[in-house]
Amino acid sequence: MKLIVDLNNILGGKVILITGGTGFLGRSLIEEILKYNPQSIRVFSRDEVKHHHIQQIFNNRKLRCLIGNVRDYHRLKRAMENVDIVIHAAALKRLDMIEYNVEEAIKTNILGTLNVVNACLECNVKKAVMVSTDKACAPVNTYGACKFVGERIFTESNYNKGPKDIIFTNVRYGNVLESTGSVIPFFENKIKNNEPVPLTDPRMTRFIISPKQATELIFNALTYAIGGEIFIPQLPSFKIVDLIDILKEKHNSDVKTEIIGIRPGEKIHELMVNEYEVPRTYEYRDFYVITSSIHRYLTIKTAKYITEGKRLDEDIFKEYCSKDALISKKKIKELFEKLELL
Repeated sequence: MKLIVDLNNILGGKVILITGGTGFLGRSLIEEILKYNPQSIRVFSRDEVKHHHIQQIFNNRKLRCLIGNVRDYHRLKRAMENVDIVIHAAALKRLDMIEYNVEEAIKTNILGTLNVVNACLECNVKKAVMVSTDKACAPVNTYGACKFVGERIFTESNYNKGPKDIIFTNVRYGNVLESTGSVIPFFENKIKNNEPVPLTDPRMTRFIISPKQATELIFNALTYAIGGEIFIPQLPSFKIVDLIDILKEKHNSDVKTEIIGIRPGEKIHELMVNEYEVPRTYEYRDFYVITSSIHRYLTIKTAKYITEGKRLDEDIFKEYCSKDALISKKKIKELFEKLELL
């Protein structure tokens, strides 16, 4: 992912609030945003232990650690006073757990997102980005369905905001490398303990995105959004079986791979742009932008990704799926070495 503009103009001197800010992505965002001299970063999260870790990691006066839950509108609104930019990353994310706790997922991932939008409107925030997931594209599980609705909430809010001057937009991508619960640390832990490596299905493929790429996509959304879009990175993908082989080689291990079957709600391949979204998707620089399907939005042609980008040809480009962007095992190793994962 490449940043095209000077972020000092976007982040410098601004008050920025990150919901779910004590998580893996939140820490990456804090590290990058601090480089651009913000007025302050408000880290909003329900986990006081992680807040303590954030304070120890950064030890920076610009950080404001605010304990709170996106389910609590009044706390969220109080935290958002005088904020310029909101990055909404708070969510319940564990696929298997959410399948058995649907009501809790709705409370956080849907109602919590509504709270974020309403607080943004009440507090006159200028820009808000929701962090979505590939699971929201043609959803087949509860997490994806909740995030699909969350995307719609952010999109629809651009047209029911009255005179408020605020931009709501979305970013969509898969699991971030080395993030909490992601496959690399999970597999490595099994290999180090000489335990069988569980694989749900040998056909499984996933996109590769680093923490830096994820934060840069969010910054690009803050830069180019005019409201209602979904920003998606152009990424390579890999076979999970290739990843396991590479990690075994790294640790000189011959542990077995155990096929355990697909978990509830799990997909074989990641889908980032589906066939119904292709006709309103533009390619710009090294990312895609899905424009809103709302009729009023379709008449807006001022965005740079429209004037300087290229609309996808639906006769050629059918969908954007991890099974179609695979790189070789050799290329995976080269990429992981570049990212210092091997």
